[in-house]
Amino acid sequence: MADFDRELDATGLNCPRPILRAKKALGDMERGQVLKIIATDQGSVKDFEAFSKQTNNPLLSSVEEAGKFVFMLQKS
Repeated sequence: MADFDRELDATGLNCPRPILRAKKALGDMERGQVLKIIATDQGSVKDFEAFSKQTNNPLLSSVEEAGKFVFMLQKS
């Protein structure tokens, strides 16, 4: 079983598009579900940290894997 409920591929997208797509995806999700976001934009690390604080959706993890940034965001 996966440790997330939905995956969002934001590779190749530049700020603010990964955040906008994540916001839209979270809008369709239930409270407590986890959204996995894959992004390539260097700025996305700071963007998702700020987005998490502003929206109170916990950022469960933020890792870099093979030049891609993978975030786990939980809907509050």
